Amino acid sequence: MVKNPITKRLGLFLGPLFFIVVQLLPFDILSNNADTVIATSLWMVTWWITEAVSISVTSLLPLLLFPLFKIMPIADVGSNYGSPIVFLFFGGFVLALALEKVNLHKRIALNIIKKTGTTPNKVVLGFMIATAFMSMWISNTVSTVVMLPIAMSVIKLLIDDEDGFTKKDQNFALSVMLGIAFSANAGGIATVIGTPPNSVLIGLLENEYNIEVSFFKWMLIGVPFSFTLITIIYFVLVKWMFPNEGLKFSASKDIINDELKKLGKTSGKEKQVLITFAVIVFLWVFRSLINSLIPGLGLSDTMISIFGALALFTIPFNIKQGDYILKWNDTQNLAWGILILFGGGLALAKGMSDSGIVDVVATTISTSSISILLMASLLILLMLFMTELMSNVALTAVLAPVVAGIAIGLEIPILYLLIPVTMASSCAFMLPMATPPNAIVFASGYVKVSQMARVGIVLNLISVVLLVLMFQFFVPLVF
Repeated sequence: MVKNPITKRLGLFLGPLFFIVVQLLPFDILSNNADTVIATSLWMVTWWITEAVSISVTSLLPLLLFPLFKIMPIADVGSNYGSPIVFLFFGGFVLALALEKVNLHKRIALNIIKKTGTTPNKVVLGFMIATAFMSMWISNTVSTVVMLPIAMSVIKLLIDDEDGFTKKDQNFALSVMLGIAFSANAGGIATVIGTPPNSVLIGLLENEYNIEVSFFKWMLIGVPFSFTLITIIYFVLVKWMFPNEGLKFSASKDIINDELKKLGKTSGKEKQVLITFAVIVFLWVFRSLINSLIPGLGLSDTMISIFGALALFTIPFNIKQGDYILKWNDTQNLAWGILILFGGGLALAKGMSDSGIVDVVATTISTSSISILLMASLLILLMLFMTELMSNVALTAVLAPVVAGIAIGLEIPILYLLIPVTMASSCAFMLPMATPPNAIVFASGYVKVSQMARVGIVLNLISVVLLVLMFQFFVPLVF
């Protein structure tokens, strides 16, 4: 049996201890209700950072503590776990399940790599584009897992060739591995369902501020940012940090072709999933136009997401045999814990708002003399480097309501600040434990912590600059 690390054991007791200490203070930090919310936040953050228990289990604490300490009735707390944004992501998860079940995601990825070419740098670019595209729609962890064995097959060609595993070969291996991990992180930023922090933000905006950010409008911000970041990552890897000029191999094309041959011809089920996928993306992108053409329709992104999920479960592939793309048993692989985590984050945000914590933050900031640009830069920097050490979705759940209060205090639209700060949570490139893609490629054995950190610190700082520029110039143009 594997021993429970000391940090987890300490965290298990420190979380409730912090809660009790704050509750027993002989004075109010803010108010009775606000102090209970602060205590709950400390408990949750402690368990999230130390991973004393599953982050999803931690997210259930508001369901117990808020009603128990009269912060809000359990029905009000529970409604956060059934928020429309939770079901938007549920539909996205179901769509991802279907793509994975019929292996369509792998076929798409292989064809992208094949199209980009087989010179070393083009192979790196192909892997990055394929990984980023998949991460827009499915889990960045799954995207990385799909790409890793294909990448390792290409690298093995260099290990087994006549000159052995040279410095240029090693640089190529590093570029491919880090390119896959980093583009998985950056690709998810492009869409609402691409990475959980995006959905936490959308849920907060809808629940607390009645602000709706459509799938298409997010893409107007997310896609250009992802494209720019991935382009920079590519040049940093292959032109600066790990150049491989003069490296030649042609057999990589054979590996891609062999992998495609293993998949065989595009099956009927793949075509059905592809059509469903295309229809859902079309509806997401053109929802506003459709609603304007059909008054009273009121189509929402969540409704479209659920429509896609229902189609995959209910439109038969073979009606005589009762064969459907997905059956309920397939949802055993669905990330239910992430959906609970969303609910916990939204409940915590609601508690912060109702107890007056957000108002106190807003009032405090409004009386300070710090410049708006400096405040935005510091928040982006804080979010980005903190997410190296803890779950980005948990961090967003805690910090997003506070950032909203800061935006109100600075008297700027909250979207201007919240969007770049939330995006910063997906720009962790320094450490293996920062994101699952980082950990997966580190486990391959081709990447050392020092190598990831050396590239990661550069990319982190570049990301901060990009996000500050986005705050200053780009977000106001769209919103």
